[in-house]
Amino acid sequence: MKTSSTDKTMRRQVLLFFSAVCLRSVLGQVSYSIPEEMPKGSVFGNIVHDLGLDHKRLKSGKARVYTGRSVEYIGMNKERGVLVIQERIDREALCAETSPCALHFQIILENPMEMFRVTVEITDINDNTPSFTNAEKRFEISESAVIGSKFILEKAIDLDTGINGLQQYVLTPADNFALKLENEADGSKKVEMVLQKPLDREKQDYIRLLLTAIDGGEPQLSGTMQIFVNVLDANDNAPTFEKRIYRAKILENALKGTSVTTVSASDKDIGVNGEVSYLISPGKRLLADIFNINQQTGVITLVGDVDYEKATSYQMDVEVVGTGGLSDSTKVVVDVIDMNDNSPVINVVSKTDTILENSPPNTVIAMLSVSDPDSENNGQVECVKDDATPFKIQTSLNGFYTIVTEVDLDRERSGEYNITVTCSDEGVPSLSSSVTLTLLISDVNDNAPVFEKSSYEAFLVENNTPGLSVFTVKASDADWNQNARLSYILEDSSVNGVPVSSYVSINAESGVVHAMRSFDYEQLKEFHFLVRAQDGGSPPLSSNTSVRILVQDQNDNAPQVLYPVQTGGSLLAEMVPRSADVGYLVTKVVAVDVDSGQNAWLSYQVHKATDRALFEVGLHNGEIRTVRQVTDKDAVKQRLTVVVEDNGQPSRSATVIVNVAVADSFPEVLAEFTDLSMHDKEYNDKLTFYLVLALAVVSFLFITCLLLIIAVKVYRWRQSRVLYHSNLPVIPYYPPRYSDTLGTGTLPHMYNYEVCRTTDSRKSDCKLDRAASHNVLVMDPSLTKTLQMRRNEKNILDEPDSPIEQKPPNTDWRFNQGARPGPSGVAGGPEVAMGTGPWPQPPTEAEQLQALMAAANVSEASGTLGPGTMGLSTRYSPQFTLQHVPDYRQNVYIPGSTATLTSNPQQQQQQQQAMAQQASQQALPPPQSGQPEPPKAAQTPASKKKSTKKEKK
Repeated sequence: MKTSSTDKTMRRQVLLFFSAVCLRSVLGQVSYSIPEEMPKGSVFGNIVHDLGLDHKRLKSGKARVYTGRSVEYIGMNKERGVLVIQERIDREALCAETSPCALHFQIILENPMEMFRVTVEITDINDNTPSFTNAEKRFEISESAVIGSKFILEKAIDLDTGINGLQQYVLTPADNFALKLENEADGSKKVEMVLQKPLDREKQDYIRLLLTAIDGGEPQLSGTMQIFVNVLDANDNAPTFEKRIYRAKILENALKGTSVTTVSASDKDIGVNGEVSYLISPGKRLLADIFNINQQTGVITLVGDVDYEKATSYQMDVEVVGTGGLSDSTKVVVDVIDMNDNSPVINVVSKTDTILENSPPNTVIAMLSVSDPDSENNGQVECVKDDATPFKIQTSLNGFYTIVTEVDLDRERSGEYNITVTCSDEGVPSLSSSVTLTLLISDVNDNAPVFEKSSYEAFLVENNTPGLSVFTVKASDADWNQNARLSYILEDSSVNGVPVSSYVSINAESGVVHAMRSFDYEQLKEFHFLVRAQDGGSPPLSSNTSVRILVQDQNDNAPQVLYPVQTGGSLLAEMVPRSADVGYLVTKVVAVDVDSGQNAWLSYQVHKATDRALFEVGLHNGEIRTVRQVTDKDAVKQRLTVVVEDNGQPSRSATVIVNVAVADSFPEVLAEFTDLSMHDKEYNDKLTFYLVLALAVVSFLFITCLLLIIAVKVYRWRQSRVLYHSNLPVIPYYPPRYSDTLGTGTLPHMYNYEVCRTTDSRKSDCKLDRAASHNVLVMDPSLTKTLQMRRNEKNILDEPDSPIEQKPPNTDWRFNQGARPGPSGVAGGPEVAMGTGPWPQPPTEAEQLQALMAAANVSEASGTLGPGTMGLSTRYSPQFTLQHVPDYRQNVYIPGSTATLTSNPQQQQQQQQAMAQQASQQALPPPQSGQPEPPKAAQTPASKKKSTKKEKK
């Protein structure tokens, strides 16, 4: 049932909307009428049609709704050009008892700015149920109450208005009482309960009634209140007020506790039945919060705040009740007197943050809405602005103001304005409000760059470095940002037919002028050019300045001697007769300096002279004069070296040689000066040769040392790699009288070697025997002792740290035919030449050791002996057989030496004799104490290098 009733209500609202909308458009104003409680998004007006606009204008003008309220009830759809509901509208909350209830707002358009006023009337719908403030009412009525006695009942409250408001009351049951309704001045109805049948307490001392309030809406809504009547004994007089209406006035800013008025009622009864009490009828909820009445005296006082802007007057019902329950009522009307207690409210409807400085006068920059809720003069507002800004205020509509430009603007004078608008009302005292708007002036390129100087002059020392910064030109532009961004440009011109850009350049951003070349004062002393400064505006503006560069001299030229002329082919000499007196002018040195200023001031001094006591030179004129009398003892040939020096910093100088002949006749001089020029030439040639030779020798020694260091480093690295992976060799056994197929001769009796044995260390190349650095293997002439016997006697390799066990031979030994070290034998017979000659003696263990040591030292000498040296791979190869044993009758490659013993017959014969002599000496008994030391074995070149070391026994 409730749902059906709601649907009917909605249908009725829609029908009421379409039937009640009225449109009125006169001079930019349009009005609408809509019911309250319309759902969000509901459309109720076509702005495009009603205001005569089009959709493009709504979009281009950025149309918007300005209400000036905190809650935006009405919105606008720009696409459709219609007004829509944005928030639920409750007429009772919006307007209370004000009728008619209307919303006023404006539609704002920009570019150009336009404003249209729209009024929307809110009609009431039956959405509120009548209600009573109290759910029950109690009466105490004397049984003697006469028929027609009236009892005031509480009014029902219905927030709706018109037909939807409260329409009627119904009292049930109606046995003793009936309702009486009276219309009052404010349009409400006074509700009274009238006794229509005498009461009898003995029959019924308690009566329960129900009062129902019904409105006129569709469907009807109602509210009820219970009435309880307690029947008392007789009190037949009711109290009555002296006036039917009481009027009073109060200021809206009156303090709480202020007395408003006093009501008075009287009761003809006496005693207890004549006592009365006053109360404010609770017909309106807000009255109890604002006013209070003294129950005994009837004085009405202010207990709340009154505001003229909310309510201009208050009406209240005051009841007086006697002891017997009889009562009467009166109306109290309180008018509120307006006070100027509200300052004007300024709202910025629209504003422009920036504006071009070339904007024409009367350009709108802001639109303001000003309101004052006070009344009459207190609500009359006038707005003014400060006089310091070039703007003015114009009134467009009631309460709306526009701020426009008054004169032409110039950003260079002021780039920002703070516009203060002050609005004041006409109250006493006057209240005012102000708002400050900030407006930025956008720059326009209307100022050309200005140089700090109309012309510049700079100095540049000659012989400068190309790219040197000479000076800086500086210009400024009163514009801003891009319009003030300057670029410096070198104007096209020429200096002596050459473009100026080849002389100088300018940094486009900083204005720094750089020299593009090294200048020479003697060639160019000054030049001019123009520099243009151009801003980045559109179109760009520019200005020029003149620049003058002065080249300053530097002492970069030595003096040049003009006389005497120095020639290489002939010899010039000045003749001085022996009869010359003191101060005799011999000659004059003439020199010039192409520099300028003090750099060209020359001074002359004698640097060297054959006889310093004979001649002097003028300090500033260069004149050479005699200091003393010339005598016969003075040499004929006199040589003076004169130094010509300028006054620059640092100074430069030139030297000239002056030859003076002290003689009375030319033939006397000729013989002395004939060989002088040739002698000087030879001297100079020799000096040049020695200098070149010394340079070549120093360079050769440096390169040689460098190569030697590199070779030593490489050699040590290779030795460390080879010895780290090496194994000690296995000594092979050579059969007696072994003969090589390619060699002849016999093995010598004795060889002298220095033994170096490897240690399995990664860091050391070899480890020398410290006990004896030169061990000589002395062999018995009979060659009967073996290596084992020698070892037992500790005559060879007797060291405490000598390794006992040796590693097996490596498998990568190879022994080529050309790498056979050893002594070459003497020239033998045919069998020897054919390689079939027998060994002179069986190879003993000592000889085998000698052969092994010779092979072991091959690798050390391989860096210098060339391809004929046996490598390490040959020494430790498992294929190392007897046929690979070197033939000691051929050339001998001495380990540790670059010397090679060739097979020269004379050398072989000398070697054999030395070896025989050495063998005979070894056969002698060991030397005793005090006897001379026996002769040593024949030393090889390698062993001679270490002759200073301690010899091994």
